[in-house]
Amino acid sequence: MEKVMNLIPIEATSETFADYGQIIEAYRDDDHFGPKDAQLDLSRGTPRLYIMPLQHTSFGFSKITHHANVTQCIGSIGARVWYVGVAKPSLIEGDDARRVVVDTTTVVESKYGHLFAPPPVEEVRVFRVSGTKFVKYNRGTWHVGPLFSDSSMDFYNLELSDTDVVDETTYDFKKNNGVIFRFEEPKEEETSSS
Repeated sequence: MEKVMNLIPIEATSETFADYGQIIEAYRDDDHFGPKDAQLDLSRGTPRLYIMPLQHTSFGFSKITHHANVTQCIGSIGARVWYVGVAKPSLIEGDDARRVVVDTTTVVESKYGHLFAPPPVEEVRVFRVSGTKFVKYNRGTWHVGPLFSDSSMDFYNLELSDTDVVDETTYDFKKNNGVIFRFEEPKEEETSSS
């Protein structure tokens, strides 16, 4: 039988989301490129920007995905509230590969050939994304979503043209750890006081 882990959503801000990527918010158009802009890595293929229509999703998940070759940006059209489950990147590259073998950490080779450590159950978080924000995942950030309560939502999505074909590694917590994650949408007064 699966163990259910109940998560409490955290409001996505530049500070709270820093271990997973960036939260990109509106600022003056005449500012120059800087740290408030999405720090993108689209160098390993042809960028693809498209509108992704999605139907209602549940507030539960057991699978989580990462992309080893690209940073990915997602934002809702219309600034409606949505959620994302995440875990820190765990790609193993260069000198890290030698260190991990010495530390006897579990190392998995993806079907695409890159190495990673499985995301720890206790490090999975859920973030609430509200307002005119984009989420930029760092390369290798584990993620699931967008998750939302509306009947349907449209999202901007920036990745590579073949990300979903050659760079989508999924980890199944239910299969590997016997765990399912769930969360509830906070009541309006809870979100306005935080």
